[in-house]
Amino acid sequence: MPGRLRLSAAQLETIIEHARANQPEEACGILAGDADGRVRQVFAMENAEHSRTFYMMDSREQFQVFDQIEREGLDLLAIFHSHPHSEAYPSAHDRELAYYPDSLYLIISLMNAKPDYHAFRIVDGAVAEAEIVIEDDVVPA
Repeated sequence: MPGRLRLSAAQLETIIEHARANQPEEACGILAGDADGRVRQVFAMENAEHSRTFYMMDSREQFQVFDQIEREGLDLLAIFHSHPHSEAYPSAHDRELAYYPDSLYLIISLMNAKPDYHAFRIVDGAVAEAEIVIEDDVVPA
């Protein structure tokens, strides 16, 4: 269970572009990587609810991603989603649906011209911010 999320600037830009492309709806996806919290794979996914205020990953797509993560020997590091019109902080709905306590939750806010992003650990509704480290030398496994 990594205490920080380590990703490259290019990976972060991929996540932000996925969020922008899905506006005004929330975008979502999964980050997989190693035990040190280093992201190796970004899985941009469809918001099955097509909602501006919450997301739900398609269960079939989510199963395929989890299967690929396991086959490749990676760890689930984070679930990410966007907040097109609000701050990068877990909503009550986000806290209620945080089903993966060993995972981090990365939220990207697009409410201002410059995207804002923060990572959190959410356990039993309690929220604790986690460190994000941008590393230019992250190389996919």
